[in-house]
Amino acid sequence: MDLTELKNAIPEHAKDLKLNVSTVLSAEGAPGLSWQQVLAVTLASAIAARSPALLREIEKLVLPRLDRAQVNAARAAAAIMAMNNIYYRFVHIVGNDEYAKLPARLRMNAIGNPGVDKTDFELYSLAVSAINGCGACVAAHEKVVRKAGVTAEGVQSAVRIAAVLHGIAVALESSADAPGAQLAA
Repeated sequence: MDLTELKNAIPEHAKDLKLNVSTVLSAEGAPGLSWQQVLAVTLASAIAARSPALLREIEKLVLPRLDRAQVNAARAAAAIMAMNNIYYRFVHIVGNDEYAKLPARLRMNAIGNPGVDKTDFELYSLAVSAINGCGACVAAHEKVVRKAGVTAEGVQSAVRIAAVLHGIAVALESSADAPGAQLAA
């Protein structure tokens, strides 16, 4: 995968991210994940990072390499986790068992029928939940993927991808005069 354009857009103050993106978005740098999982986790993470500039660059790189079901599942994971991470983070943070006992009453059909392998969807959801900072969701998705046979290295790889992409999003969006601003134009 040619990351030259993306790396060139990352401002100099974030040079560690330039190095890290080359590592985490490679088959060797993401042990425990298939190449398709790397690509779809990357897409879901870029969506969750909420940077239009980053998302455009990532879509150029991954969309030609993923099938429609994988793309839709990555997008669905980002969307459904945006909702769930807020709700379940509230339930967790408030610390009142009364809320935990109430039904969520939120539709989550995408989780039950994601259109791709359930373990893959759970990996996408794990990465997005890490970006969104929902400890309850991170713990739940980690448990599911580990039970399904994903190794600790695979889980770490998915979260490393999410962490690096979120860092790049922050660097791009915080540097109006940096090279990353060229992507937003």
